[in-house]
Amino acid sequence: MTEPKLPICVAALYKFAPFADHAALREPLSKVCLAGGVKGTLLLAHEGINGTIAGSDEGIGQVLDHIRTLPGCADLDVKFSGAPSMPFHRMKVRLKKEIVTMGQPDIDPLASVGRYVPPEDWNALISDPETIVIDTRNDYEVEVGSFSGAIDPKTQTFRDFPAWFRSERERLMGQGKSPKIAMFCTGGIRCEKSTAFVKAEGVDEVYHLQGGILKYLETIPAEQSLWEGECFVFDQRVTVGHGLVPGNYGQCHACRRPVSEADSKSPLFEVGVSCPACHDERTDKQRITYRERQKQEALAAQRGEAHIGARYGAAQTDER
Repeated sequence: MTEPKLPICVAALYKFAPFADHAALREPLSKVCLAGGVKGTLLLAHEGINGTIAGSDEGIGQVLDHIRTLPGCADLDVKFSGAPSMPFHRMKVRLKKEIVTMGQPDIDPLASVGRYVPPEDWNALISDPETIVIDTRNDYEVEVGSFSGAIDPKTQTFRDFPAWFRSERERLMGQGKSPKIAMFCTGGIRCEKSTAFVKAEGVDEVYHLQGGILKYLETIPAEQSLWEGECFVFDQRVTVGHGLVPGNYGQCHACRRPVSEADSKSPLFEVGVSCPACHDERTDKQRITYRERQKQEALAAQRGEAHIGARYGAAQTDER
């Protein structure tokens, strides 16, 4: 039996493209989004566009049509999924130095990138004992799910990846013939830069999962999958599973990390204030501020309004 279609269309997208004046693209793009009732976050930089948006099929289609008219964006990469309700509170089009922040200005995915591996061929690649599989996402994302046997760099931000690779390179590569390196991330964009970086470091056989985890979960049946757990996404769904159905995690409104059912029962968890992962990172003064913010958001929700301080409006799309 086919599951009913969820009412909200969610589109995760990115494209590396040489925008001569990315700031000039902001206002027209914002207008198209607002006119179509679309919400989410889109990032614009000289190197291209990245983001996640949600709305009606028609509204999303209008925005994508507009983006595909931008220089170099005719073949825009988009991953679609659904949500039972709008996963964003507002629409933001932001100007950035990078559409995914790695902090390596000399890396250009348009000039050099790893070999794309479609989801249908991914299992064979990562099952090869000669392949080193690296999860390029951040530590809190890896905690809720990853491919079996993948290396977790335990990075807190994508900026940490170059230093991690350089420090671990000798151990990873070993002696003699260089192994194959296969990388993956949520939607594919981080791997565009991580594979370009690793190639610049002199590694030849570098691969990455085309379309990222989202495309794999959409394409590969659960019974054939090597994915374990759920996939963290940067909106109110928090996680998704096979078939891109919404997952089982909540989210800490203080640090935006995923919260499991066990986490929610911890004495360190307080809605809108703290979770076991961030409790010791915050001061009592900060928690007082968070409690007041949570109170105001609860009152706004009772009135059917989105509080101006709502956290989900600014999704961390630059880390996808």
